[in-house]
Amino acid sequence: MAEEPTRATAPQSIAQPEGTFRRVGVVAKTASREALRTAAELAEWLVRRGLEVSLDESTLRARGDLTAAPLRSDSDVDLVVVLGGDGTLLSVARSLERPVPILGVNLGTLGFLTEVGRGELYPSLVRVLAGRYRLEQRSLLRVALHRGGGQTQEWHVLNDAVIAKSALARIISLTLTVDDHLVGHFRADGLIISTPTGSTAYNLSAGGPILTPDLPVAVVTPICPHTLSLRPLVVPDTSSIEIVLETDREEVYLTLDGQEGSSVGFRNRIQIGRSDLSVQLVKTSGRSFFDGLRSKLRWGG
Repeated sequence: MAEEPTRATAPQSIAQPEGTFRRVGVVAKTASREALRTAAELAEWLVRRGLEVSLDESTLRARGDLTAAPLRSDSDVDLVVVLGGDGTLLSVARSLERPVPILGVNLGTLGFLTEVGRGELYPSLVRVLAGRYRLEQRSLLRVALHRGGGQTQEWHVLNDAVIAKSALARIISLTLTVDDHLVGHFRADGLIISTPTGSTAYNLSAGGPILTPDLPVAVVTPICPHTLSLRPLVVPDTSSIEIVLETDREEVYLTLDGQEGSSVGFRNRIQIGRSDLSVQLVKTSGRSFFDGLRSKLRWGG
């Protein structure tokens, strides 16, 4: 595919040395034929430029290639290109075992995390491979679910952790503490604990605030609280947030980034704080966070 002319680098971009990326991983949204086709096309484009390429397992199967080693969470790559939407990028961000720059290509709908559209893919990669990009650090939350008998499950999330009742369950009771200080006992449909990155996801739909992604905070947002005075709460992400389920005999679930999770039992404790891990998003344009808000949320101006 012919390379399109590149645009001038935005003033805030931090130039990186040419040739930084030599090994590239490509991940495609499994359910999207367009993403799978684009992944195969992109792999050939990268190989022609002398780069080593690893494809995810779904893309290899779609190509009928059963011999190549698939991209794994511990693969030694310098860059991961994600073809799909925010959900695909969230899945990749949680799975990587070390910080690897991620370039998100939006083949979905809204796309707050994915940096470029399909038509911008190759011009953007030309800039990236030439070292004209910047990296944006995004914080993760560490989520630990403590059950009786010392059993613990742990996750790291980029968007949010949600404690919520099932569709048929009644309203649930929760106790919330921050740094061992009691915030309150309350009844609601659930609770969202979100990173700044995830503030434009479920948190926004539940009436929580939009946070710029560089803020070192977490936001705690109740879902349909029975007490109308209970409002979203923003706390430092260095805080230890703890939620205890006080309701018995109801179906309650802990969901991570809307993609995985576990059931929560009576008196189980959920502890949430800033993770030691982070995510690096590749930025190639001069578009700001506020440009994205105006475009995606259709604000005037």
